[in-house]
Amino acid sequence: MANLLQYRGYYGSIEASPEDNCLYGKLLYIQALVNYEAETVAALEQAFQQAVDDYLADCAESGQAPEKPCKGSFNVRVGHDVHLAAARAASREDSSLNELVRRALESYLAEPRRHDAIAEPAKTFDKRRRP
Repeated sequence: MANLLQYRGYYGSIEASPEDNCLYGKLLYIQALVNYEAETVAALEQAFQQAVDDYLADCAESGQAPEKPCKGSFNVRVGHDVHLAAARAASREDSSLNELVRRALESYLAEPRRHDAIAEPAKTFDKRRRP
């Protein structure tokens, strides 16, 4: 997903429904389902920003802390052999498994590859850019 909307630390998707002749999206990287729709890209960006503002206002009204996108921890299922090899490698380096995985991800994301569009989701969708 190369085109993302960004506002106040939240990210939103951009999808199209040819059947309904509309654009739509949802907030990404949080558990709450917050969606928006519009007929133009400019209107979709406004609807996205309004959805973020409404989500934050609803959280404040209910006394709940709003979710942060990508809270900083996640579970990875790698299978027994990879798990054991990684744990042994971390031990050899006198490091934790978390530290080993964090360094591996940082190294992977630092290399220019096809993942660059994913590694840099912070770019705001530019409605002036045309393919």
